[in-house]
Amino acid sequence: MKIQQILQKCLTDWKNISQIDFCLLDSDNHIFLSTCDKKLPAESKLEEFRQSSALCVSNTSCCLYKIMENHSISYILIVWGKAESTATIGELAVCQVQSLLAAYAEKSDKNTFMQNLLLGSYSDVDAFNCAKKLHIATSVQRAVFLVETKQTKDENALATIRNIFSARTRDFITAIDDTGIIIIRELQSTETYEDLESIAYMLVDMLNTEAMTSAWVAYSNLAEDISRLPDAYKEAHTALEVGKIFYADKNVFGYNQLGIGRLIYQLPVSICEMFIDEIFKEETLDSIDEETLITIRTFFENNLNRSETSRQLYVHRNTLVYRFEKLQRKFGLDIRAFEDALTFKLAMMVVDYIKYSKNHPS
Repeated sequence: MKIQQILQKCLTDWKNISQIDFCLLDSDNHIFLSTCDKKLPAESKLEEFRQSSALCVSNTSCCLYKIMENHSISYILIVWGKAESTATIGELAVCQVQSLLAAYAEKSDKNTFMQNLLLGSYSDVDAFNCAKKLHIATSVQRAVFLVETKQTKDENALATIRNIFSARTRDFITAIDDTGIIIIRELQSTETYEDLESIAYMLVDMLNTEAMTSAWVAYSNLAEDISRLPDAYKEAHTALEVGKIFYADKNVFGYNQLGIGRLIYQLPVSICEMFIDEIFKEETLDSIDEETLITIRTFFENNLNRSETSRQLYVHRNTLVYRFEKLQRKFGLDIRAFEDALTFKLAMMVVDYIKYSKNHPS
């Protein structure tokens, strides 16, 4: 919730309790928010009050209060009323507004710190010192979740995630750019990678039902202390990228579950292209018809089990054998043999990586 919304709710509540109207002016004496449409005091009177040393002045129709932040005037609060209680109510409102501003500023400072920390802007010593000043625990276990919706700048998704974690005051929800939402979750000592996976699936389900949006969720390895969070953020980012390239049928990607996709992702594209040229020579995967591609993927998903593949595809074993032999004549690889199957599977993943790299140049 933005500070304007927070303060508007505060002053509206005060009006409902006291039956007195309030108005908050910004540094240019423009209305920042108000509970009424009453005429403001003269500009000269407002400026005279700003320049004076007084924190409060009153006249027959209203009281003016300075709202201070870091020894400077942030706002002027106007409290309309003639009753003796007006001044007391005004002072109480000032205290609450200043408390809300301080809390919001601290939250903003923490958010900025976490963003800079994830980007690697602090040394380990500076990270620990800044965290202590902001009263952020430094030695607890955390994990970084990265949520990317399939629609850019999805405000509903952000609001849903904030609502999900609203009771967890030690977690941080932030964003470094428009591409994703970052959740830094503080963990109990008993929580495991299975728990992280469950949280990720919960986020996918909640975003689908509450925000009506599809999303990918990636998560890092466990970060033992605050200095490990930059690495954890990189892990979550890598997990998201690798997952979208190699495991497109999934929505949740754990860094510890990326398998060989993580290795391929770190290879130079030039090396990958050399590998494909050596394996396929003049042929390309694009020349394989859709039916054969489905057969290959199903065969791999069933761990090279021909009987189960035949059953799932509703084809006779001889039809399956024919398709494999046709593939062998084309590429020189018999995917019924483990080594050739491994080579072909790697080649398929490498081709996916090359295509992704060309469509998403760094």
